[in-house]
Amino acid sequence: MTGRSQLDIGKLSEELRAGQRAALARAITLIESRRGDHQAASRDLVQELLPATGKAVRVGITGSPGVGKSTTIDALGMFLIERGHKVAVLAVDPSSARTGGSILGDKTRMARLSASDNAYIRPSPASGTLGGVAAKTREAMLLCEAAGFDVVLVETVGIGQSETAVCDMTDFFLALMLPGAGDELQGIKKGLVELADMIAINKADGDNIKRANLAAAEYRGALHILSPRSEHWHPPVLTYSALTGAGIGDLWQKVLDHRTAMNASGEFAARRRQQQIKWMWSMLEQRMMARLRSDPAIRAKVKKIEAEVADGRITPALAADRIADMLR
Repeated sequence: MTGRSQLDIGKLSEELRAGQRAALARAITLIESRRGDHQAASRDLVQELLPATGKAVRVGITGSPGVGKSTTIDALGMFLIERGHKVAVLAVDPSSARTGGSILGDKTRMARLSASDNAYIRPSPASGTLGGVAAKTREAMLLCEAAGFDVVLVETVGIGQSETAVCDMTDFFLALMLPGAGDELQGIKKGLVELADMIAINKADGDNIKRANLAAAEYRGALHILSPRSEHWHPPVLTYSALTGAGIGDLWQKVLDHRTAMNASGEFAARRRQQQIKWMWSMLEQRMMARLRSDPAIRAKVKKIEAEVADGRITPALAADRIADMLR
């Protein structure tokens, strides 16, 4: 896929809209490419497919390692497929340049989902920067929607900024927690609870049920103190078991309830519009940084300015002004 001619893009767009998995995989590879001609072609492709996007339910899923994200995604994905949905799973992993991305290993723990024709699982590109990974994931999400996937699950394996990035590209943000693992207050400290549209306590099975209910009570108490993201939705706290599937149906019902509430208040459309604007600014920042790195004349001057800052000859503020002037 060279992306050189408009015909290539037209054909790829047609195949992708027809739901061809190979075309979707090629299209995502194209948007992840760093080649200038590929990037131009991918912009044309996303623009052409735009009218076929935006209809999916976009759910962000986060949780600390060991919480059972993969097993949860596997259970939830299969629950949705059994009800006639097509499910895409994407990852946002800023550390993927070092680790190869968690979802690569996690695919083995999503055994049923990865074997289903109605599911598509894709790890994040190993671009190393959160902005880059998040931008590619947004575009991959649009491609999946154009290919007919009506539920997109976006997994974040990082903490902090990557959670905010996923929150900014999805309609519903789900935080997974463990019962009795000291997570309760930790989650609040991280500010994760303030981003969440729902908190779900996993592993509520066997001897863990009592501990899961206690953890849920603690979160409910904490959520009363914090201001919710929306005045039209108060984040519920649920317990479930990814292992047995108990509570998975309730979990999905809350996602649908949230969508109904957001649509009724007009907040759903407003949030999506706001996300598009944030995406635009994020892309602009990337373009400017790319120019600083790719233009040899600018790069040489930036190196010189860096050395002057390091030696204490000029202030970082003055240096930033000089670099900004080069971009004008």
